Amino acid sequence: MKPFVHHEYLKRLDASAYRGRAYVHWSMTTKDRRAGWLNSTWHAIYREVLLHVCVRYELVSPVYCVMPDHLHLLLVGRKETSDQRKAVRMLRQVMTARTKDMGFAWQQQAHDSVLREEDRQRDAFPHVVGYVRENPERAGLVKEREEWPFAGAMIPGYPDLDWRRKDFWDVFWKAT
Repeated sequence: MKPFVHHEYLKRLDASAYRGRAYVHWSMTTKDRRAGWLNSTWHAIYREVLLHVCVRYELVSPVYCVMPDHLHLLLVGRKETSDQRKAVRMLRQVMTARTKDMGFAWQQQAHDSVLREEDRQRDAFPHVVGYVRENPERAGLVKEREEWPFAGAMIPGYPDLDWRRKDFWDVFWKAT
């Protein structure tokens, strides 16, 4: 008989806060802060899975940044039927299954921050995105954030859209 293990879970907002046109900054940490798994193969798998998750749950990701022991992911719901909690659950499950041979596992639960209305405005939103993108620079991994190869955006239907493009924000606002 297995002993009972009590897991401490982070408190979540009501499920409705993650549905519809919600803007949520997700942080996911590797189990025991394990590093050494991040490489271009893992990143390619992540982008493929993220694309499927975004399409299935009607989301866009204006920015994500994968660090050596955690990742940041900003998701935005495109329709009233979008569901970020289901999307993140799928992302974590599929990534765990596809990368189990890479010595990679997530901590028990992702951390989230649902953006307030004032953080979602056109003039304030780029600051939130900048915070995510500047992680490698703040950690001393690169001199300029543009040098970090494990970051980007995922906006289904716009395969060539890169957050560094001058028209990124115009296209992003049209896509959401």
